[in-house]
Amino acid sequence: MRILLIHADYLKYNVRDKTSIAEDIPEKMMEGSFKESLVVFTAIEKEDETNPEAVIKNAIKEIKDVFNKVKAEKIVIYPYAHLSSSLSSPEMAKKILKSMETALENEGFNVSRVPFGWYKAFKISCKGHPLSELSRTIKAEPKREKIAKEEIESKWFIIKNGKLMDPKDFEFKSKNFKSLVDYELGVLETKGGEPPHVKLMKEKNLADYEPSADIGHLRWYPKGRLIRDLLADYVYKLVTSEGAMPVETPIMYDLEDKAIRVHAEKFGERQYRMKNKKELMLRYACCFGAFRILSDSFLTWKNLPVRVYELSTYSFRLEKKGEVVGLKRLRGFTMPDLHTVCRDMGQALEEFEKQVEICLRTSRDFEVDYEVIFRATEDFYNSYRDWILSLVEKVGKPILLELLPERKHYWIAKMDFAAIDYLGRPIENPTVQIDVESGERFDITFLEEDGADRNPIILHCSPTGSIERVICSLLEKAAIEMEKRPPMFPVWLSPTQVRIIAVAERHVDYSMKIADKIRDEGIRVDVDDRPESVGKKIRDAAKEWIPYVIVVGDRELESAEFSVNIRKTGAKEIFKLGDFISMVKNEVKGMPFRPLTLPVRVSERINF
Repeated sequence: MRILLIHADYLKYNVRDKTSIAEDIPEKMMEGSFKESLVVFTAIEKEDETNPEAVIKNAIKEIKDVFNKVKAEKIVIYPYAHLSSSLSSPEMAKKILKSMETALENEGFNVSRVPFGWYKAFKISCKGHPLSELSRTIKAEPKREKIAKEEIESKWFIIKNGKLMDPKDFEFKSKNFKSLVDYELGVLETKGGEPPHVKLMKEKNLADYEPSADIGHLRWYPKGRLIRDLLADYVYKLVTSEGAMPVETPIMYDLEDKAIRVHAEKFGERQYRMKNKKELMLRYACCFGAFRILSDSFLTWKNLPVRVYELSTYSFRLEKKGEVVGLKRLRGFTMPDLHTVCRDMGQALEEFEKQVEICLRTSRDFEVDYEVIFRATEDFYNSYRDWILSLVEKVGKPILLELLPERKHYWIAKMDFAAIDYLGRPIENPTVQIDVESGERFDITFLEEDGADRNPIILHCSPTGSIERVICSLLEKAAIEMEKRPPMFPVWLSPTQVRIIAVAERHVDYSMKIADKIRDEGIRVDVDDRPESVGKKIRDAAKEWIPYVIVVGDRELESAEFSVNIRKTGAKEIFKLGDFISMVKNEVKGMPFRPLTLPVRVSERINF
């Protein structure tokens, strides 16, 4: 049910024409005039038919609450189908509206009801105070009373060497792990200011805010787009090598679909919604599309586990304006999303372990250190304690454990991995979750060996977290390490992997020939042919964090060897061209490659 509550100086209406679904009314209902009223414009929806008694009860509660706050003298129930695109049958609407009127009368309220199914002309004067215009969505299921805070608080432990420890008694040896624990327990004293990756993403010409869009949406420049594409290729290769099947699904969904509406409500106000003829929602992950594909598929126990993967460009979350910042928290982002359909809990635990190993691999490949949280209901922990402790051993470091007294979400257990930024706050990256609700909610079934249809357990996994947060983690890591070592991306992610600096114009042609040979070996290379000093060119290459820099002058024209500046070590080493190419290829072996998307000659580039 959707209601719009207007505190009005007056409401006047006149019945004009009768529709095919109009109720029969007495002469006195053909027109009406009401002063000092709370007018309740009401649309009865399809889902209200599943539990009309609960809908009526919850609607009455909302109406009474507003009535008492605005201190109106009368309640007027006004049927108004335009509030929803998912209307109930006319018979059910009439029944619910009349029952609302009767229920309010029985509680002693002065109430009137405007007739259903008639074209009406009306005039209304809204009082205009802060509570004079309110909208509400009334759910069919009865509202649960809030549980006392002390009954829903999580319990926190640190797991180390197979033992649970109170965080207050733990001796921290890792600054990052302490930051994570303090943040989760709400005691972190954070530094103020903007995280440094925001300045770096602009300075390195990766991305910037788009002023003509909603906040939290970025424009990407060629270098940033190249890094994003490489990361997308990386995840694609990672998940498909584990048997995942790529799919692609829409970015918006009809909230008339009950399963989608219920799932979406768990994310509250963080939803991007739009209304045309239908009420639609932009996805915040790939769950809806993946689940609809799976529910329409014929699955048997022999097929499981089944893995489907999508890179969502984009997903949308209506984050609070004050929380949107740089690459860390966005309203539009790119999320690699893997869903695994499992036969039972035993199979789910096996797949969970494999996906944790994938998440740990991304830490190594990105050269970013993750801190880890395992979250679970107390029932799950008590049932699978030994498995959890063995999983922690694979992580190889202490982790934070959150135990929930009862299940509040669709998951009963999840493992979250987070990098720590320059300000000591976590950047949420990979996650693996065990979902015990969605199989039933979205009517995903598989044929069991005994011939019965059963709902599966589903794992959600993002092996990297959002692509934007991966880049955020890399930039924050660079900012942290800047005083100790030269900042840089992993070589396989560096937009330019090798730069050749031509000392003078007469060295440009030879530099281009060397660049051609390097490029033909699958290495991104460019040539700084600008009429600048060698010193400035070297400084500019350093500002771009280019891993390898070769200077070509007169000596190089006559020699088969080159002096290479290696950013990671700060060393200069002499290489023959073939040996240098072999070294770089070995450095990026097994990682995805895309060619340079900028002009090879630096002099031909534009400034973004």
